[in-house]
Order: sequence, then structure tokens, then C-alpha cells
Amino acid sequence: MRRERLKKLAVWKFASCDGCQLSLLDCEDELLTLAGKIKVAHFIEASRAVMRGPYDLSLVEGSITTPDDAERIKEVRRVSRTLITIGACATSGGIQALRNFADVREFTSIVYARPEYIHTLAQSTGIAEHVRVDFELRGCPINKRQLLEVILAFLKGRRPNIASESVCVECKERGNICIAVAKGVACMGPVTQAGCGAICPAYDRGCYGCFGPKEHANVDSLRSDWSEQKGLSPLATEHLFHTFNAWAEPFRQAGLAAKQDVRRAVQNIETKRE
Repeated sequence: MRRERLKKLAVWKFASCDGCQLSLLDCEDELLTLAGKIKVAHFIEASRAVMRGPYDLSLVEGSITTPDDAERIKEVRRVSRTLITIGACATSGGIQALRNFADVREFTSIVYARPEYIHTLAQSTGIAEHVRVDFELRGCPINKRQLLEVILAFLKGRRPNIASESVCVECKERGNICIAVAKGVACMGPVTQAGCGAICPAYDRGCYGCFGPKEHANVDSLRSDWSEQKGLSPLATEHLFHTFNAWAEPFRQAGLAAKQDVRRAVQNIETKRE
């Protein structure tokens, strides 16, 4: 009987904290069940042994932040039959995308004694802004069960069955009392994609949007509720939208709109003083 060829899996790191790669290592027992289907051919976080491509499946963690990264991701795409991005850094630029709203040259001049040695891009961007991506798995970090579903879907040749509803649905499934309604907490659950299991609301903390915006997220309505019902300041609103998925639409625009509100408020104060 002819033995089935093992699929070659590669895991790549760009600008990131390695948390999403660790989510793969956390699978442990679950990965044993895939041992007869997949061969880990490139995974520097786990092993120094590297097999040459092409690779059947590449998982990419991290954002593109340097000119070298921008070239390397093209090579990764070239040697990958299927490329899936994992985590907020790879899908939306990550927390490091906060540089996108300011002057990166100012940052480097403050942080580094010899900033002229730093070769970086003005923006931190997701992988899809540079090469074709077959699927994006959200999260900071990703949900390991969702990751296993993505790998299994790849092996079966089907689309991954990843939930697209909001964190609010997970709150209902978990039996959480809505902290936005009952306690007046500013919570991003209504506009954030499910995947975390509503961890923060379960402990009376508002959702921070770790899994990025859900489909058709009504951020304008949420901003109005925070301002009118909860008395949240424009600065606090900006900070909530500009975190782990700051460069993801529509969080990017919601944060920028709040930033404009901050500027108008400052201008009004200055005008009254005059």
C-alpha cells in the first residue's frame, strides 16, 4: 500500500512577541494526533532542524516593520502553497502599529543613541498588505483551538470554520452579565470578533478588542454610547481603539475620529482661556 505523503508545515516569525507561535506549541497532545499527517519542516522556535521548501502550509506570525522583512515575506510566499497569518501582528500590524500614527524618526531619536543605524519602515503593517494571504486567524494571542481547526481544514481541503460573531455572543454563551449595561463599563465586545471566550467581561473588565473588528462593526454607534451614556472622554476612546489591532479597519478610523475630538476639545479650552 502506498504511504500518504506528509504535508510540510513551516512556521515563520516577523516582528512579534512569539506568543502565537507558543500557542501552537501549547497544543502538545493535539499535535500528536496530526503527527501522521504533517511534518514540521521549518519552525525555528521549536527546532533547529530545517527542511528546504516548498512548503504545503506556512503559518506566519508578526508584522512587516523593516525593508528586509518586506523582501523576506515575498520569499516565504513564493515557497508556500498555502499561507495563513496568525495573530494581531500578522493580520493588522499589532501593537507596534502605533508607530503608524506618529513620526517613527522621532521615536528612534529618543530610544537609540545612534538612530542612523536603525533601518526600519515608517509603518508596521500586516502580511496581507505585502503578499497574497489565504486565510487570516485573529487574536492576541490566537486561540489554539481555532488554530487546530485551521490546520485540520487545510488537511481536509475546506474553509476553516471560524466564528465571525462578536464577543457579546460568547458572553451570552458563558452566562456573563453584560457589564456594559449593568455596570456602565466601556466594552469593545459589540465590535470585536469572538475567539477569546469573553475572558475579560467574565472578570468584570471591558473587552479590549484583542481579536480585532468583527464584520460590519458599528464603531460609530459604540463611540456615541461611550460618550453620551458612559461619559467616556475622547482620549480614553482613542486609547481603547488604538491597542492590539490599532491599524485594522474600522478600529483605525474610530481611533482617529476620537483623536480629532481630543484636538477640538483642546482648541475649545485654549479659546476660552484667550
